[in-house]
Amino acid sequence: MKARSYVADERALTKMAAVQGGYFTSKQAAAIGYTAPKRNYHVHVGNWVRERRGIFRLATQPLPVRPDLILWWLWSRNRQEQPQGVYSHQTALSLHELTDATPSRLHMTVPKTFRRSAAIPKAVVLHIADLPLSDVEQIDGVPVTKALRTLVDVARSGEVPLPDLKLALSEATQSGRITRAEIAGAKTDSAHGDVLRLLQAKGSTR
Repeated sequence: MKARSYVADERALTKMAAVQGGYFTSKQAAAIGYTAPKRNYHVHVGNWVRERRGIFRLATQPLPVRPDLILWWLWSRNRQEQPQGVYSHQTALSLHELTDATPSRLHMTVPKTFRRSAAIPKAVVLHIADLPLSDVEQIDGVPVTKALRTLVDVARSGEVPLPDLKLALSEATQSGRITRAEIAGAKTDSAHGDVLRLLQAKGSTR
């Protein structure tokens, strides 16, 4: 019975970790049946890699395309073990391939209720906002603000030159990454309409 229980636990952990790029949290493992001594054992013998406090990775799983995205997304989890972060701003701009620049830190938007007792890691820049689900999509296995919302957020932050953002909007519209219907809907949004109209205003994109 114990052998069958071990196999069942291993399968459950592998299945869960597979949708998270091979990563999982200590509480997720505990919910399956891995107590603290068992977790320490698997790290000691090399079955698991301890990536950060409370976050592990199965050593047998291939690394995802962007392991850093998975790691810090799991870091943003709340007490119910639900990740709260959505990659946004310059990070989302890069993930949507609307810029050649690679930000040195990961930009993530978290809800207004987000709380962490520990200091925010230097690798992460947090933005506070309650994002509607309609503004979020999945890229490389993690939630990311959609292209249009990303451009609006970055324009509002003022950290990227406006001509560059105008060019990105034009390219995203031509490629279909942003639809004309999305643009029309955003223009009626009091929170984003003014910024979008600024991005569409005629002027040099160079």
